[in-house]
Amino acid sequence: MPLTDTAIRNLSSREKPFKVSDSHGLYLLVNPGGSRLWRFKYRFNGREKLLALGSYPLVGLKHAREKRDQARLLLVDGYDPSVERQKRRRQEFLEQGISFSDLAKEYLDKLRREGRAEQTLRKLEWLVTLAEPQLGRLEVKEIEAQDVLAALRAVEVEGKFETAARLRSTIGSIIRYAIATGRATQDPTLALKGALIRLSGISTHGTDWGD
Repeated sequence: MPLTDTAIRNLSSREKPFKVSDSHGLYLLVNPGGSRLWRFKYRFNGREKLLALGSYPLVGLKHAREKRDQARLLLVDGYDPSVERQKRRRQEFLEQGISFSDLAKEYLDKLRREGRAEQTLRKLEWLVTLAEPQLGRLEVKEIEAQDVLAALRAVEVEGKFETAARLRSTIGSIIRYAIATGRATQDPTLALKGALIRLSGISTHGTDWGD
């Protein structure tokens, strides 16, 4: 029998979680602590799956049914509601935007929490400062190869060719972190292979750090 608002309000929690069904795969999960969570059970490609639809009373019975019906329409068209939700959230995250400067700080904080050596972090922080004039205020998702190249050329004109190479690598790491976390879709540094000046005999452990 489908649920009613009165029946939901009269539900009491128990020692263990229990489900109260509505219709067409929609049910309310009632937890011992009193929380009431909407779930939609469905099958996709022969597999049983669950879609969380929010908590009661924030999401009322009518709204929960509307969400269920939207998910069922996706199923009719051959789409997995859970996958489509993830895609939508990634797109929303991407549309929020984040500047290169802010993302670089987030990336360096991640490395710090991972236990990277302070000396390594100081070098990376210094490299980021070299990119700030050209890239700092740009949204990461909008940075193009020409923007990165401008930052690298500014280092090259001072004769710091190895630093420019290291800076390209650092910018690439930051942008790939952006891709992994849904803030960008492509790495413009990949298009710059071969674009920088490389001098024979220079070790990859050059001595131009901070010169």
